[in-house]
Amino acid sequence: MDIQNAYKQKREAQLKEWGAQINLMEAKLESASADMKVKGVEQIQALRAQQHNASEKMKELGKATGEAWEQVKTTADQVWDDLKSGVAEAHSKFK
Repeated sequence: MDIQNAYKQKREAQLKEWGAQINLMEAKLESASADMKVKGVEQIQALRAQQHNASEKMKELGKATGEAWEQVKTTADQVWDDLKSGVAEAHSKFK
């Protein structure tokens, strides 16, 4: 397996895991107070937008080759870091 495929597989697995965590946080909002729901829904929407952005980067990675792949990978790494931070922050609030 080449490095690019390994990278994509790792990112796809992370994206699935974070999607599951976002779903769990969304489910926990059902039993939250009204104020917490409002704040939580906003945060979940932001995470969903970041998740969508990460999915789009995965599509770009699938199409890119050579130097273009390296550029897309650099951008994808930043998108992943942002999503990872967002999920971690939201997770700490929804415990």
